[in-house]
Amino acid sequence: MKSRSATQARTRVISVLVALAGITLAASLSSPTVAQQPSPPAHRPQAFHFTQPDPINFDDHVGWTQIFDGKTLDNWDGDTSVWHVEDGAIVGESSSEHPSGTTNIIWRGGEPANFELKLEMKLEGEGANGGVQYRSISVPPRIRPLPDNLTQEQRTRIQQQQELAQKRAKWNLSGYQADFDFANKYTGQLYEQDSPRGIVAWRGQVVATEPDKKPTLLATLGSADELKSFIKPGEWNQVEIIADGNTLTHIVNGHVMAILVDTDPAHAQSKGLIAFEIEGPGNVKISHRNIWLKTLP
Repeated sequence: MKSRSATQARTRVISVLVALAGITLAASLSSPTVAQQPSPPAHRPQAFHFTQPDPINFDDHVGWTQIFDGKTLDNWDGDTSVWHVEDGAIVGESSSEHPSGTTNIIWRGGEPANFELKLEMKLEGEGANGGVQYRSISVPPRIRPLPDNLTQEQRTRIQQQQELAQKRAKWNLSGYQADFDFANKYTGQLYEQDSPRGIVAWRGQVVATEPDKKPTLLATLGSADELKSFIKPGEWNQVEIIADGNTLTHIVNGHVMAILVDTDPAHAQSKGLIAFEIEGPGNVKISHRNIWLKTLP
């Protein structure tokens, strides 16, 4: 984002230009009208030559660093009963017999601040729910008291989730998440994991936050259903995250899904961990491959 000084400088320049324009206009109105013969220009101005940007090339890796070698979990830290390498991808699996709960595999190669991250993701299983954590921090899982009005089935399920969260507390994170679920109800949105803010920018929204204020919708990128049509359930999807200053952008298959301009210091994070999440009931499999990182100034 532009600094305050840059914004003030821009405002001063605009004010000067407006003032000069006013002086020129006043002078022309006060001068007597004189008929003038048109004279040919000394030279013909050159025409502008506008060109389109190069098309999207997800396989362009110039300036990027590969942070997964496709063979090992070097620099990646997760519960090996959940995560493994399979066919060149980092894969998380969960089942009714061996549930994962909500857990992450964390990249331990650094805590990037401004960056672009791109990868391919595939979710299998109707209950599959995952996402990419970024600018995140390690926190102990929050264990809340159970309400009295729960059914026995609900109570048992929540207790199991809490036990799994405590078992895998080492990999519990709080922070920004580019959400991704098999049903594509939430895919593309900006969700804040383990935070009271929850969903901050829904799919199709450009949202801004400020201190002590409710988030504000700045613009829309299209309807949630319209953008959903670009997401491929059960197939590989290209995901890109751009974190630049306070502006966070989520892109799926070449389409911008959500943007957040986060200037709320109570929650905004300037750097942090990158990780992949897995959760969801039943048989779930989430795969991640071709993972590349580019550092921004």
